[in-house]
This record gives sequence, C-alpha cells and structure tokens, in this order.
Amino acid sequence: MSEGVPINSNNAPPPLDFAGRVRSAVVWRMGSQIAAQLITWTSTLIVVRLLEPSDYGLFAMTQVVIVALNFLNGYSFATSLIQAREIDDRRVGQVFGLLIIANAFLAISQFLMAPVAAEYYGQPLVKDMLQIQALIFLTTPFIALPSALLARKIEFRSQALVNLICAAAGGATALTLAWQGYGVWALVYAPIVLFAVRAIGLTIAARLLVWPVFDFRGAWDIISFGGALTICQLFWIIQSQSDILIAGRAFNPHDLGIYSEAMFVTLIFVGRFLPPLNEVAFPAYSELHNGGQPIGPAFLRTVRAVMLLAAPVYVGFSLTAEPFVAAVFGEKWLEMAPIAAGLAIAMPAMALHIVCSPATNALGRPSIYVMTSVAGAVLFPAAFLFGVAYGPQGLVYSWWVAAPLLLAFSLSLTLPAVGLRARDLGVALLPVASACAAMATVVYILREQLPTILPAAELLILVVAGALSYGAALWFGWPEYLKEAWAFVVKRDSEILITDEMELHA
Repeated sequence: MSEGVPINSNNAPPPLDFAGRVRSAVVWRMGSQIAAQLITWTSTLIVVRLLEPSDYGLFAMTQVVIVALNFLNGYSFATSLIQAREIDDRRVGQVFGLLIIANAFLAISQFLMAPVAAEYYGQPLVKDMLQIQALIFLTTPFIALPSALLARKIEFRSQALVNLICAAAGGATALTLAWQGYGVWALVYAPIVLFAVRAIGLTIAARLLVWPVFDFRGAWDIISFGGALTICQLFWIIQSQSDILIAGRAFNPHDLGIYSEAMFVTLIFVGRFLPPLNEVAFPAYSELHNGGQPIGPAFLRTVRAVMLLAAPVYVGFSLTAEPFVAAVFGEKWLEMAPIAAGLAIAMPAMALHIVCSPATNALGRPSIYVMTSVAGAVLFPAAFLFGVAYGPQGLVYSWWVAAPLLLAFSLSLTLPAVGLRARDLGVALLPVASACAAMATVVYILREQLPTILPAAELLILVVAGALSYGAALWFGWPEYLKEAWAFVVKRDSEILITDEMELHA
C-alpha cells in the first residue's frame, strides 16, 4: 500500500462482483451480530437476575461520561479512509497517529474528570468506576483503524469472527464476576475485556503493520472529513445521552436503573443491528458513487429492508412488553414494562432516521449529517427537560414528540440528496405499515382473550401469532417484498443483482 490505490474512475461501473460482495458482507456482518447478541444476551439475562436495578443505575451514570468523551475518539478520521478514492501507507499512518493522540488525551481526561462526575451525581463509587473504565480508550486505535481498512474492501468475514470471540469473552467476564458477587464491577470490567480482545483480533485480521505518523502535513482532507463527522458525533451524544444526564440528578439510582434498562432493551435493534448494517451500507454507497452510479435505488431498498424488520419488531414488542419483562427479567423488573412499551412506539422513526446518514456521507455531503445531528441535539434535550418532571413515563412522552420531528427533518434533506421523492418512500413503506396494522390487531385481540397463564407461555403465543399474521399479510398482499428479501440472501449471480438495481432505478 505504499502507492495510492484508486478505487474507481469517475465513470467506471462498479465491478461485477459488487452486489455479491455487498450481499456477503451483509450476511456475515448481520449474521455475526445476531450470534454475538445471542451470546451477550445469554450472559446478560443471567447477570441481570444476579444484580440490582441500582447497579445498572450507577453504570448508566458512568456511561454518560464515557459516551460524552467518546465523540473525540477519532473514529471519524478512520472512516475517511473508507470514503477516500485512494490511500497509501503515509495516509494510513497519519490516521493511526491521530487516533493514538486523541485516545491518550481522552483516557487522561476521563481519569481526571472522574471525581467531578461523582460529585455531580452524589455517588462516590462513580469516581473509581470511571477511572478504571478509562482503559477502554487505549484500545480504540487498534479497533478503529483495522475496522476501516477491512470495511473499505467490503470485507466483513474476519470482523464477524472477531466479534463472536470478543462477545464470548465479555459475556464470560460479566457472568463470572456477577456470580462471584462483584456487583456493579461485573458491568465495569466486561466491556474492558471485550474491547481488548476486539483490538487484538482486528489488528491481526487486518494485518496492520503500519507505524503511526505524527507529521500531519497533507492530511487536511482526512481532518476536514473526519472533523465534520466528529461534530456530528458530538451532537448525537447530546441527543442520545441527555435523558440519562438530566434524569441522573432527578431520579434515584433505582428509577434511573429501571429507565436505562428499558432503554437498553428497546434500543437492541436500533443500537445493535442498524450500526452493523450502516457499516456495510457506507462503503457500498461510496463505491457506487465513486463509480458514477446513482445511490437512490440502493438507499430505497435498504430502507425497505430495515423497516420490514424494525416496524414489526417494535410494534410487537410494545404489545408484549409485560410478559416479556416478566419472563426474561423477572418480577423485580416489572416496573420497566410500561416504560419499554412506550419507548418502542418511537423506535421505528429512529430506525428510519439512522439509516439516512451513510447515504449522504457517501455522497461527500456530511453537512446534511451535521444539520440533522444539530436538530437532534436541540429537540431531544428540550423534550427531556420538560418530560423529566413527570418521572420515567414523562421521558417516554418526550420520545414520542422528538423522534417523529427529527425524522421529518432528516428525510426533508436526505431524500432530495439521493434523488428520491417522499412519494417513493411512502409507496415503499405502505405494505410494511399495513402488515403491522394487521399484526397489531391480531395480537391485541388475542392478548385480551387469553386466560391468566405463565408469562413465558403468553409471550410465546403472542409472538407466534404476531409473526404469522404479519407474514400472512405480506404474503397475500405484497409477496414480492418477501421474495426480494429472500433473493438477496440466497442469490449467487451477482450480475443479476446489479441488473435488478439498475432496473429499479429506471
């Protein structure tokens, strides 16, 4: 990689194996994410029964600080390597140098800020937790850089294997420490082990042999592109962490733990499965754009695929939250059921909002991402400041207002940029909305008619009924949706997939 390696000329079509590589990347990345989450959830569901809600409240307090600093971790500089037309050893080394400087600064800053955070929350233990968690930042350079280099090649198989290994290591650490009675420290040390294992695994997978370069002359494009995304990260952090920051002083650790765990459960799809999809979508959109191809059709298909899963998951979860919490978390967590059910209603809007930014970033227009991030950083804290006076349920109402408003603003900028109209999106999502309405009707009626039975049995009956009614509505109304999703997974002829994409655009 000592000489610049061009991706594509401006007018060259993507290589014929492009669609095949994208399909393989999605299958590996999403498949490994599902497997990793199964591993994580197995340990989490045991750990959550061993720990107390107050432990999760304390942990949530530290996460606000970590996430608040994390926007400066330099990941955006590594992301610039994915979008760039060509890279060489010097450019990679400069990114490595930026990552090392940024994360060393963050580790020191968190260590020094820990006493201030503990005083703010009125919880002395927060100081010790934050100082130990500062170790996480030291692993970031060895995760961000190899991840970007592998993503640039749309190569996610090795990343998938590493994710499975680190999920097992983190889960085993949390389970062992919780079982041995270490309480909240099980939540502290598990992520440290997970990040350390991921750093080692990805460094090996990417064969990262480049030394860091601390001479940043000629790196303005890296800094400017990465800087724009870093600013977006700052606004995203304000948006996503403002509820815990505001509620941390208003709620006691128990109530904060109830709300934060409800958020954790509700954000599983949006927070755990959409980011991996975006990791594949961004380099795929970039390669299409650099090859002179329109990305609108690909964006529309991505949105359709995401909402095909996200909408029924969240509508169904909203209707089954009580038996889910009782069966999975246990009786002491039942307070979180109405909170989780309410939050689920806002999540389809967030899912659709989140998949917009990879498309506009791939077009070289991070300013759109900046504007939507600013909007979120204004809307959500304002809503939470009002809603916190009404307790955890008041924060739920804040989500109901802020999420749809942010989505409307995001789509007003994204759709014209990718060459689509609001009508195109509406036509694509109408079948999903109709099928969800049919599913919700069936589940609601069945839930009201069921006798009192074990929560696990009730949950199983409602989930099966919901899945069957949703699938039946799509099959009889819009079978092409299901066939398209299946074809993406099983097709082997990538040339056919590219032809499908071009025909859709036409």
